Amino acid sequence: MQLDTGSLVRTRTLTAVADGSPVAVPDPERLVHLQFRRFAGCPVCHLHLRSVVRRHAEIEAAGIREVVVFHSGADELREHVAGLPFAVIADPDKRLYAEFGVESSYRSLLSPRAWWPVLRAVAVGAVELLRGRQKPPARTQGGGRLGLPADFLIAPDGTVLARSYGEHVDDQWPVGKLLTLAARARTVRA
Repeated sequence: MQLDTGSLVRTRTLTAVADGSPVAVPDPERLVHLQFRRFAGCPVCHLHLRSVVRRHAEIEAAGIREVVVFHSGADELREHVAGLPFAVIADPDKRLYAEFGVESSYRSLLSPRAWWPVLRAVAVGAVELLRGRQKPPARTQGGGRLGLPADFLIAPDGTVLARSYGEHVDDQWPVGKLLTLAARARTVRA
């Protein structure tokens, strides 16, 4: 079941794969941008996360904590997310995906709107592989390759301020939209 704006997210503590540190969702002091991505090494996810890394200082200055969930195991994820400046969470059993209503579908790759982003991400990923800056994804993915992305902006009290369920593999919030949504949420809640 998908969450709507205004839904309440129960408080939980997740574990970051990089260092095992606790990650509070919701965060008692900041907005949380909870991103659901696909699998470790997903070329489209990797390309999107690079845009988040480039603008991470802006995101933090806006009072937002990035938390990114993948449906891969922690050991596999560590190889792909080392050095990211935000928390990455492993959810190989897709418990969080189910709780937040995040689905998998053939349309993740079959939508014509996904074709160019997939081709671009594979091309950029191939160059990064050749340069030794990126690792290839595992041949088989326990959670599958057909996951759809989702984004949630969560207030410190657990209220879902904004949400988006992707219709294809590259249907996630760009950083500019995240910053606009956060500014709007602050105005409404002030």
